[in-house]
Amino acid sequence: MLPQEIIRRKRDGEILKPEEISEFIQGLTDGRVTEGQAAAFAMSVFFRGMKSPETVALTLAMMRSGTQLSWQELDGPVLDKHSTGGIGDNVSLMLAPAIAACGGYVPMISGRGLGHTGGTLDKLDSIPGYISQPDNELFRKVVRETGAAIIGQTADLAPADKRLYAIRDVTATVESIPLITASILSKKLAAGLQGLVMDVKTGNGAFMPTLEGAQELATSLADVANGAGLRTVALITDMDQPLASAAGNAVEVLNAVEYLTGAHRDERLHEVVIALGAEMLVIGGLAKDSSEARKRITRSIEDGSALERFQRMITALGGPHDFVERPATYLPVAPVQTALKADKDGFVNSIATRDIGMAVVAMGGGRTRADDAIDHAVGFSRLAGVGAHLKTGDLIGLVHARTNSAAELAADMLAQAYTITPQAPPVRLLIHAVQSGKSYSQ
Repeated sequence: MLPQEIIRRKRDGEILKPEEISEFIQGLTDGRVTEGQAAAFAMSVFFRGMKSPETVALTLAMMRSGTQLSWQELDGPVLDKHSTGGIGDNVSLMLAPAIAACGGYVPMISGRGLGHTGGTLDKLDSIPGYISQPDNELFRKVVRETGAAIIGQTADLAPADKRLYAIRDVTATVESIPLITASILSKKLAAGLQGLVMDVKTGNGAFMPTLEGAQELATSLADVANGAGLRTVALITDMDQPLASAAGNAVEVLNAVEYLTGAHRDERLHEVVIALGAEMLVIGGLAKDSSEARKRITRSIEDGSALERFQRMITALGGPHDFVERPATYLPVAPVQTALKADKDGFVNSIATRDIGMAVVAMGGGRTRADDAIDHAVGFSRLAGVGAHLKTGDLIGLVHARTNSAAELAADMLAQAYTITPQAPPVRLLIHAVQSGKSYSQ
């Protein structure tokens, strides 16, 4: 069938057949489908949507457009977690080694920062020597020998998604739930996973700010992944404030090391790590139920085995052999540090979380263009959370900046992001829902 006929059918609201979707994606991969046709297809899906079986077919077609990994030689379940992004979300750095310490294998293919949200790869790139884009041989070796490897997407993994995403990015069609779903899951399926846990964020720092939107995306991800044969559970978690008390790249890595060593653990961050980890262990058959899973993932963190796996991963991918012992020696440090202090007594009532992410970007810790270099040293640490009781002069947050002028601007942006009131705010849910999926025959 001609590409334009497939576009016409979707434009008119018809349900596409799996073979039509597969043919279109094959054409996108080999160049028979033009950028204009791909843009028209994306816009048709944006406005007309897709039924779940269509999204399953799109996901599978994009997965099959490139290399598909297999891990048959491993003696445990192959598991992963994916977050839709937020501020201070460094969960992957602790969760991947913790799952490895429990007997799972985590070939985690992560991304870089997008808009106001931080990227796991940008954080790991702040570690000297760390190879975030290894070849396939090294990737497989690290997963096999350490149980976890966090790397970036390779060129031959779901290449159709890479091309379609670039087109969506410049045609205002990013915010389409079927296209978001297929983009995320095609890469996860190509990675050869046996189980996946999705962390779908909601709140003022998330791409899906409303709970309704997050629920729709979580349902789509869980339904489509399970329909494509990947056992998946989606958690909807709060992003109305930074998850960790740090936001940036090196500062979040240091926060993760402090978490794993036990030097400092942010309460909300810890709960999300445990909740996601427990779901992964149950899905992978490494625990019989949630209660046992929570105990097991907690034990791996508290007894130091997760820390040991983290160090092994860092070393295997080119980082320092004593990184967890001396992180401050290796991580870049911003030359200017400015404390923002409360100018009155009160409680932190709310935080404009997205604005904190944009402040990190403004300091150079994120990108305004795809080819921008990242300043890994800048960001915020010791951030006060919602509900914190502050007295005049208490610390709201510590700014890490390259220059005095950048520090002043970031401190002002941080001050504007915080609302302090005499009354304590109501307690907010951290985990809003757990969504399992349905299966669809193909």
